[in-house]
Amino acid sequence: MRSKYSLTFREVQQPITQPVTKFGGQPTWLTGPQWPISRSTEEPMQFICQIALNSDIFGKTPGRMAYLFITDDEYGMADTFAPDDEENAVVIQPGTCDMPTQPLLTGPALYKMVDDPSKNERAPLNCEFAVEVSHGEDPELMVEDEQASDSDDDWEEFPIENKIGGTPAFLQGPEFPGEGNWQLLLQIDSTSVPFYVNFGDAGVGYAFLAEDGTSGKFLWQCA
Repeated sequence: MRSKYSLTFREVQQPITQPVTKFGGQPTWLTGPQWPISRSTEEPMQFICQIALNSDIFGKTPGRMAYLFITDDEYGMADTFAPDDEENAVVIQPGTCDMPTQPLLTGPALYKMVDDPSKNERAPLNCEFAVEVSHGEDPELMVEDEQASDSDDDWEEFPIENKIGGTPAFLQGPEFPGEGNWQLLLQIDSTSVPFYVNFGDAGVGYAFLAEDGTSGKFLWQCA
């Protein structure tokens, strides 16, 4: 079984400045700012969240915090779904980052879409969320045995939820960001979060932590 934290979001009115799990606002850096730069726009990516790498989920790992960023591409032209196209980033601190960054303290923030009566349309509004976690377990299917099944049917048994750790509930079958053993860091269902993220058509995002605990990758799948 794989330990997980199921997530409940609680919007806050004051910035969270401690090194704790949160969504939105501005990152609380542990070892200095490392703001990733989008390959297509050459601008700072949008900060999505920071995740505390608690030992009860991730064991003893050199990384203590993970930071997720995505290119905010309103036209859907950037390959934000791909783990190696430099249109998303998982920064681990302490750790390594193999893409361009800048030492920015602030940058593009997470937002939600709200009604704007003056314009009779919806408009983005910056937001920030604390999380409440509920500990649980997922069945273990990430086995390395050559006889283990990797069919799509096996993976469809998992419910789609917002969680830290556990086993990924893939929409389009198993997809990991590279060779080696990758542990699910975060799963985000774009249809059930109180903020806006563009993962295509009802997509789900998956952040992964590398086996050595010093780097991460992100990808998303859509229905």
